[in-house]
Amino acid sequence: MLEICALASGSNGNCYYIGNDQSAVLVDVGLSARQIQLRMSSRKLSAEKVKAIFISHEHSDHCRGARVLSKRLRIPVFLTKKTYLAIRPAEKPELVRWFEPGQEIEIGNIKVSTFLKKHDAVEACSFRLTYGGKEIGVMTDIGEPCDRVIDHFSKCHAVFLESNYDDDMLQNGPYPYYLKRRVSSSVGHLSNVQALELVQNHAGEQLEMLLLSHLSGENNTPDKALESFKPCNGNYKIVLTSRKEASEVFKFSL
Repeated sequence: MLEICALASGSNGNCYYIGNDQSAVLVDVGLSARQIQLRMSSRKLSAEKVKAIFISHEHSDHCRGARVLSKRLRIPVFLTKKTYLAIRPAEKPELVRWFEPGQEIEIGNIKVSTFLKKHDAVEACSFRLTYGGKEIGVMTDIGEPCDRVIDHFSKCHAVFLESNYDDDMLQNGPYPYYLKRRVSSSVGHLSNVQALELVQNHAGEQLEMLLLSHLSGENNTPDKALESFKPCNGNYKIVLTSRKEASEVFKFSL
């Protein structure tokens, strides 16, 4: 059995759990260690199974809690050296393991494939995790889908997929012009429409589930994100993740 859960997803903090009976991995720890542990407990997910943390990039909503949680659970934090150097001093983890983008890493019986993506960070990466023939993607904070993102996405059975903003809400919303440009740029975030196009053009036949993730609190709504994905209804299970609470734990039989 493979279990996945979005413990948090949004600009105030991100954390994704992927695990089986023996091992688990956290991708990003953008909330406090205490909050992550509380959310895991609320979904009956054992912290003892967690063997590693992977950090996608240096922004605080992805690494804020890694230093303390790593110490508390006595587990390593995997990240690139450039990302480590770019993290704020107060948030730098101590028990670190470097990886190079494109490297595959074995954590217990889970394989983690790392790959570069387009985002305004020094060496931003996303991840595809494999266990028992099931492939789970964690693909958020993507300005536009590059060939690497497309390739890994096409192999997935389930994906935590960024659906960050609604175009009209962003353009007519309260953000200053420079921030609107940053969000919608090729190194910003995926809009609802861009995320849908990625699915329509590049989903593999094995894709079962889309977990719409990293929704903006100012430039999107759950209803707008779901409405955008209506063309996919009936093809996949589509669920929303939340910044306020952990999602349901979704289970995949092997």
